[in-house]
Formats: sequence, structure tokens, C-alpha cells
Amino acid sequence: MHGGEGAGAQFFREVRSMSAFSDRDFARFSQMIYQQCGINLRPHKKEMLEARLRKRLRMLGVDSFSAYADYVFSEEGRRQELAHLIDVVTTNKTDFFREPAHFAFLQHGGLADLVEHFGIGVRRRLRAWSAACSSGEEPYTLAMVLSEFGRTLPGFDYSILATDVSGRVLDAARLGVYGADKVEPVPEPLRRRYLLRSRDPERRQLRIAPELRARVEFRHLNFMDPDWGLRDPPDLIFCRNVLIYFDRSTQQRLLERFCHLLPQGRYLFLGHSESLHGMGLPLTQMAPSIYRRN
Repeated sequence: MHGGEGAGAQFFREVRSMSAFSDRDFARFSQMIYQQCGINLRPHKKEMLEARLRKRLRMLGVDSFSAYADYVFSEEGRRQELAHLIDVVTTNKTDFFREPAHFAFLQHGGLADLVEHFGIGVRRRLRAWSAACSSGEEPYTLAMVLSEFGRTLPGFDYSILATDVSGRVLDAARLGVYGADKVEPVPEPLRRRYLLRSRDPERRQLRIAPELRARVEFRHLNFMDPDWGLRDPPDLIFCRNVLIYFDRSTQQRLLERFCHLLPQGRYLFLGHSESLHGMGLPLTQMAPSIYRRN
């Protein structure tokens, strides 16, 4: 099923008016969402989930939350519709140079330290992972920062893996096209260097320069998957403002997996509202929400 058409359309019965979103409906959806992508929807999120699901049901021409739940829980629904349900649930708030202190840390010592102590970026390519990359602003910001560092160090090399559970935002990120208002946080010298204006001035859109887009690989990844498919350990992990959507036990498991991936001396960046207090992880805090693997 996609965009209101597909094999699943036969599943639904015609109902004249959309049913109420019951506590049972909420419990079914929240349980599935927790099992599939780890997001913990507490009871106070019921209205938010209902509003978002209503938009999806209207798009599909479906009038019953329970019928939609039955379909998503079916074998066919898991194949055809589950990705759309995850798109509905996930929040994709992001900006260029969001939480700028993280990028300043890299610019003013973090990257130079990796080069000096490990030869990263010189003896071998620096590998960065933007986990939960949303519509691409974070990995493209990181690409600008790394490219600027490379202008001061000939031969500096890097690549960025950008992942998200939402296929919809990954499609937008791969395009690398943003409205003029979205790129306002990008400093003017970087705009001139890394952003291309549309040939149609009425569109007020800019696109990430091809040499920057070539540095970023976008890939679907669900944190609940047993194998993330990361064959080479990352030197930088950005996983910011994501843990807040998980319960404490899921946060602990994810952070332990991050630590297992990170070699000694490499960096993990979290959101400013996310805390590692009491988790006993092999990380040393270098600055607010910036951690180094022991």
C-alpha cells in the first residue's frame, strides 16, 4: 500500500464516518511502535498519535482505526504499510548547525586531536555516522565542517554515513534541496561555497553542492535491528535528540552498542537534554553532551 493505493486496499470495509480513537487502539499502536522501532509513546501522546494517524487514514480513504490496526498487524500490512506508520510517528525536527557548540568543538581541537593521535583523516579516511539524520541537515552540516577542516590540511579525507528509520525523510535528504529559510543558519562563506541556488529565482531553493553530497551515504537503519550493518567502526557518532523518545532500558542498550562500535579516543555527540547519568558507560565527558570513548 502506498499513497492510498495497492493490494491492501481490498482489506478495508467501507465505514461511513471515522471511528473514535479508543484506548485499545492507542495501546495496540503504541505496543507495535515500541516493538518495531523502540519509540516509547506514553499515554499523554495519545492525542498527537491520533492526529497524525487521522491524516494517514484520510489519505488512504480508511475510516476505522481498528481496521487500519488489523491491517498493519497482518503479514501483508507489515510489508506494505509499516514503513508509512513509522513515518507518521517519527518526529523529524532538525536544522543546519543545530547545537553549534558540537561543531565548534570539532573545529577548535576535536578533529586536530584525531589527526594527531590516530592519523585519522590522513593515514586513513575519517568515518562519521549521523544516526537519525532526518532530512539531512545534520550530515550536510558535518560535511561542511569536515570539508572546511580539509582546506587547512591537504589530503584530509572523510566519509559520512547518514541513517534514519524513516524512508520519507531519507528521500528528501538524498535530494539535498532546501528552502532559503532553512539554510539561514549556515554562515555566508559556507553558503557561497557549498550551496547552489536554483536557476529559477522564484523558487528560492538551494541545493547542496555535488562534491558534498558525494561524501554522504544515506541508508535506512532501525535501531531495533540486531545487525546495523556497520562494518567499519566510526570515529564520530552523532545521535542527538533521539534518546529522549526511548525508555531508560532502551537508551542503555543503544548507548552500550554505540560504545561497542566506537574505538578508544573517538567521540559520541548527544542532544543537550540527554543524560548518561548512572549508566556506567566507558565514556568521558569532554564538554556538554560530548563524550570520548575511554
